[in-house]
Amino acid sequence: MKQVQKKMLFLTLFTIIGFMSLQIPFNKVVGSNVSFTLFDFFAPIAGSFLGPIFGITSVFTVEVINLWTKQTPLTTGSVIRLFPTLFAVLYFAIIANKKYHGKWVLAIPIVCILAFIAHPIGRQVFYYALMFWTIPVLAYFKRNNLFIKSLGATFTAHAVGGMMWIWAFNLPASIWNSLIPVVITERLLFASGIALSFVVVKHTLNFLAAKKLLPQLDTAKV
Repeated sequence: MKQVQKKMLFLTLFTIIGFMSLQIPFNKVVGSNVSFTLFDFFAPIAGSFLGPIFGITSVFTVEVINLWTKQTPLTTGSVIRLFPTLFAVLYFAIIANKKYHGKWVLAIPIVCILAFIAHPIGRQVFYYALMFWTIPVLAYFKRNNLFIKSLGATFTAHAVGGMMWIWAFNLPASIWNSLIPVVITERLLFASGIALSFVVVKHTLNFLAAKKLLPQLDTAKV
């Protein structure tokens, strides 16, 4: 099978699985009616199997189709929700890949920290951004460790979402302080889910390729 055809096959496959996982809620985003789903475990790994461009395309397609099929109103919250996971896909795909010189992706959490602190409320809880969003930067130094890379990816998504959320909704400092223990528990769980999803998907694809039910697909070396 030609490389382009193979990529399109897996793009379709990942998009279908992604859409299915998006229908399984996990918990609600504090301050909104938006829920996290199992898609948040599955989506970041797409870039490792499809590459960053196809991975982001697959995830964004799933999100748009989901909005359309559920006829979700285009509120500020629903639009913001489209973007954080895309940055997790990008981070997971390139941070440990020499081909992409992944160090530049560290600019994402750094910019988010600066933008958060630039907000009047953000300045009151600057330690919130520093505590959590330096994690993707520190993860770079252990980027070949699957769990650490997963942790960096989920906190990159958290950084993008948190930065956009404070500017859009002006949540008070008390809310951000109350979120600290929630975020610690939640993101450790997310990182574990991302790492587990990667292992399960990688071994499943290898098994199906060995049975000649799917072509062999190169995956990230972790």
